[in-house]
Amino acid sequence: MIPKVFKEVIDLGDGRTISLETGKLAKQAHGSVVVQMGKAMLLCTVVSNYKQADVDFLPLTVDYREKFAAAGRYPGGFFKREARPSDGEVLTMRLVDRVLRPLFPKDYHAETQVMIQLMSHDDDVMPDALAGLAASAAIQLSDFPFECPISEARVARVNGEFVINPSRAQLAESDIDMMIGASADSVMMVEGEMDEISEEEMADAIKFAHESIKVQIKAQVALAEAFGKKEVREYATAEQNEELAKKIHDLAYDKCYAIAKQGTSKAERGAAFAEVKEEVIATFTEEELEEFGGLVSKYYNKAEKEAVRELTLSEGIRLDGRKTDEIRPIWCEVDYLPSTHGSSIFTRGETQALATVTLGTSREANKIDMPSYEGEESFYLHYNFPPFCTGEARPLRGTSRREVGHGNLAQRGLKGMIPDDCPYTVRVVSEVLESNGSSSMATVCAGTMALMDAGVKLTRPVSGIAMGLISDGDRYAVLSDILGDEDHLGDMDFKVTGTAEGITACQMDIKIKGLSYEILVNALKQARDGRLHILSKLTDTIEAPSAEVKAHAPKMVNRRIPNELIGAFIGPGGKHIQELQKETETTIVITEDAVTEEGIIEILGTKPEGIEAVISKIESMMFKPEKGSVYEVKVIKMLDFGAVVEYTEAPGNEVLLHVSELAWERTDNVSDVVKLGDILDVKYFGLDPRTRKEKVSRKALLEKPEGYVARPPRDDKRSGGGRDNRGRDNRRDDRKPRENKKD
Repeated sequence: MIPKVFKEVIDLGDGRTISLETGKLAKQAHGSVVVQMGKAMLLCTVVSNYKQADVDFLPLTVDYREKFAAAGRYPGGFFKREARPSDGEVLTMRLVDRVLRPLFPKDYHAETQVMIQLMSHDDDVMPDALAGLAASAAIQLSDFPFECPISEARVARVNGEFVINPSRAQLAESDIDMMIGASADSVMMVEGEMDEISEEEMADAIKFAHESIKVQIKAQVALAEAFGKKEVREYATAEQNEELAKKIHDLAYDKCYAIAKQGTSKAERGAAFAEVKEEVIATFTEEELEEFGGLVSKYYNKAEKEAVRELTLSEGIRLDGRKTDEIRPIWCEVDYLPSTHGSSIFTRGETQALATVTLGTSREANKIDMPSYEGEESFYLHYNFPPFCTGEARPLRGTSRREVGHGNLAQRGLKGMIPDDCPYTVRVVSEVLESNGSSSMATVCAGTMALMDAGVKLTRPVSGIAMGLISDGDRYAVLSDILGDEDHLGDMDFKVTGTAEGITACQMDIKIKGLSYEILVNALKQARDGRLHILSKLTDTIEAPSAEVKAHAPKMVNRRIPNELIGAFIGPGGKHIQELQKETETTIVITEDAVTEEGIIEILGTKPEGIEAVISKIESMMFKPEKGSVYEVKVIKMLDFGAVVEYTEAPGNEVLLHVSELAWERTDNVSDVVKLGDILDVKYFGLDPRTRKEKVSRKALLEKPEGYVARPPRDDKRSGGGRDNRGRDNRRDDRKPRENKKD
C-alpha cells in the first residue's frame, strides 16, 4: 500500500512549476523530500544524531551527488560505479552548505548530514538550482533546531529580461549567471559570473531572485504544516556564565583595543593577543580553570572580537592601521619562471600568489562528464593552498572543497575575457605562497598578468578585491581588501572581480539579517574603487598582452580542410599524420566542425619552420589547379610512358606528364626530353575525357614546328570485330593448348 503523500506546487509564473513531495520515500530519515521540476527529480534526506558530538563546532556534512542512471548513462572509467564527487558536485555542496550552516544554533554540535541526489535528469533543468530548496524543505520536515527556512535560485538575464532557474540553453544567451540563497527577509549568499555589468544591475538581479525565493519558502512552510510540524528536539545547550563573561570582558577589552589600534603585522598582533589571553587565564586558579576552562577561552575571544569591531566603527581604524577604504601595498612581477609559457607574482600585503599559464591544443581541454552536463573547457584554472602559506604543518589529503571553490571563483572572473578566437587550450595554476586575506582575489590578479605575459589576448585585464562589512545596526563600515581576521569578525565578506567596464564575478556571504540594498550597492561601489586601484598596479607591471608567445612556448595555427580530405591527411592507421608530426616536430590535432562539417587542423609547435611545413602540406592537399592555367612543376619520377611531376607551389601534389605531351616531335624515351629534378612549365587541361585523369602538357606551351603534321587518330573500329581493336578474340581455332610443364 502506498503511504499518504503530501505535495506542494510552486508556480514560477511562466508556465513552469516546481513540486515538493514527502511521505513516499526514505521515511526513516529525519526528513525527506522529493523536488521535481520538469523531468528532473532530486531526493534530499536529512539526519542528525540525538547525542551531541564532543567538539566545539557543528559537524555538518552537505553531500550532493548526480546518479548517472538519472540521465540513462553509464559512469565512465574502468569501474562502472559512481566514485569521488566531481568538481561540479563539490561546488553545489558548497553553495548549499554556506546558506545552511549559519542557521543552526552555535551550540548545536550533533553530527548532521544533508544528502541530496539527482535521481532523474531533464536536459532543460539545471538541478543545482534546486538543491538548496530541497535541503531546506527536508529540514523543515525534521525536528532539527534551525532558525528559518531558506531557498536558493539561479537568475539569468536573457534579452534584457530576468529569468529564474533558466535552462542551460537560456543560460548560454544570458549575460548574468548568479545563484542567490536567502531567507524570507534576508539575502544570505550570492555567487556568480557576469558580462561586465554594473553594481546597480547586480543588485536588481539579487532583488528579482529574492522575490522568487520568498514564494519557494511559503511552499516549504505549507508542506511542513500539512505533513505535521514536529516539535524542535531538545539538546544539551552550552553552559553560560554571565558573571564570568563580564569579568573577562573587563580584563581583556581595553588591552585588546589598544593592541588592535597599534596597526601591527599578523605575527606581531597574534603574539600580543596571545599574551593578553595568557594574562587573563593567569587570574584564575587551577580549580576555576578546570571548571570554566572552555568558557574562559570563549569569552576572551568574544571580548577581543568586540574590541576590534568597535575600533573600526568608532575610529575607522583597522587591525593593520589602514583606513576602511585603503588597499595594502602591492608589488607585481611577470616572466618570473623561465620555462613556463607565462608566469607572474602578485603580492598584496601578506598575501602572495604565483600563477603559471600553459598553452595546449584541444586535446588538453578539461573534460566534464556529469549526468547533468557533458562538455569541455578550453580555459580552466586550478588553485592550490598549501599549509605553509599560513605557517602551518598539516597532512595533505588531496584537493580540498575550499580549493575547488576558490579556483572556480577565480576561473569565472577571468574566463569571460578570454577571446572566442583564442586558438589555445589555456590552463592557469595559482600557487598560494602566503595568505592573510583573499588569496582567491590574488589568484585573479596573478592570473591576469600571467595570461598577458603568455601572449593570450585578453579582451581586458581583470582584477579582484575582497571586501568586508561591520555593522551594529546603527553604524556600519565597509572594509576594502580585508585581512583574514576581518573575514572572521565581520558581518559580510564578499569578493568581486571585474574590468574597468564592469563586474565579471562575485561571491558573497552575508551574516546579518535585513542588509539593505542601499548598503549593498554602496559596498559594491567601494569595491569598484579598490578594484580599479589594484587594476592600475597590474597594468603598470604589464600594460598589454605580449605580442607573441614566448620562444619556447608552442605556437598555434589553425587550418580548415574539406571533410573528404581528412582521411587522406591522416593516412592509413594514422601513418601520414604520425610521420608528419615526427618530421616537423609538431603536434597535430584534427577535429570536425559540427556546423560546417569541415576538418579543423590544430598545429602546435615551437619551431616556425615545422609549422610552415605542415601548413605547406595542407595547402598542397587543397591545391586545385585551374583549367587553362600554366604552372611550374618539378620532375620527381621517371616512367617509360611519361614523367611524374609535382607542382612547385604545392609539394606532394602530383600529376602525370604523359610522354605524348612532352614535345610535338615523337618521343621514344622520356629521358630525351626531361630528367629527374628538372623544373619546367606545363599547361593544365583538367580531366581528360578519354582517360578520366588529370592532363597536363609541356608541348602546349611550345611553338608547333614548321610543317608539323599530326598523326591521325587511331581507328578503334578498324579490326572489324573482336574484343578490342587488336582483334585479340580472333584467335585461331586450331591453336594448340599450352603444354603442361610438369610433363
